Amino acid sequence: MKFKKLKADFTSPNIDLAEELICHVFFSFNLKGVVCDIPIPEPDEGFGTKTLPLPDTNAIIGYLPDIDSSDLIISQIEEKLATLADAGIEVTPKIELVDEKDWADAWKDYFNVTRITDRIVVKPEWKPYESSPGEIVIHIDPGMAFGTGTHPTTAMCLELIDETLRPGQSVLDVGCGSGILMIAAAGLGAATLTGIDTDPVAVDITRDNLEKNAIPADTYTLAATTLDRIPATPYDMIVANIIAQVIVDICGDIRERMAPNGTAILSGIIQERLPDVRAALVQQGLKILKEKTTGEWKALLVARKWP
Repeated sequence: MKFKKLKADFTSPNIDLAEELICHVFFSFNLKGVVCDIPIPEPDEGFGTKTLPLPDTNAIIGYLPDIDSSDLIISQIEEKLATLADAGIEVTPKIELVDEKDWADAWKDYFNVTRITDRIVVKPEWKPYESSPGEIVIHIDPGMAFGTGTHPTTAMCLELIDETLRPGQSVLDVGCGSGILMIAAAGLGAATLTGIDTDPVAVDITRDNLEKNAIPADTYTLAATTLDRIPATPYDMIVANIIAQVIVDICGDIRERMAPNGTAILSGIIQERLPDVRAALVQQGLKILKEKTTGEWKALLVARKWP
């Protein structure tokens, strides 16, 4: 199948804000395989490793099937991107027709084995690695879904899961992507796992990765849906590695699904949007227990407030 590759080269005084806003446009039009091709500051030692060469320009890349409506969709995306000039973000869109396999596999040479914490290691399915006793090795093939563990937002989520999750707890992953967070939770002893994503392709990739990691099928549930459409079942831990605006929008739905003593891990938040997230948490009666920072990115561990 042919795909339209949309590359949005951009300049901005605030790269992280531009990344979030352009990604939000891409996700709102359901583009696949979204890649943030921008320099990422090297995290602290032991937190993760750089696996991608630094690009010459800042760009966000996404793909959509080459069908009759694709040109109209691209035109609408370009109109949305043009409005970002009001925020000081200058975007230059470029379109290219590619084969699915060409873009799905081209980046694999640059995705290496990555140590995230003392006991969590992320291993691409196609790379060799000899594990040490006590390590949790996540075998992953992101395919067209977000989540290799190398981006600070994902790495901080993994670190907070490692620090917080207790064996036997239930976990809900909102925007499961590649399934990497669910696999880590399973390795750390989670009893039940639920993963949702608005992209059916991501749900299929999550299922494949759960199977590759030998996660028992009777311990997890997956669905292509939104948070407000699933039952308000209480979860011990909810993880949402998305973007700040979506987190603000779903704070109420997250709170409704938190067990009385449960926690939520919220990531994908840039520093500039943190006040908006804080305000939404306060409005929903949630408090921040811990913050993590990598560059301009923030991840929060939150819980319910009690009198």
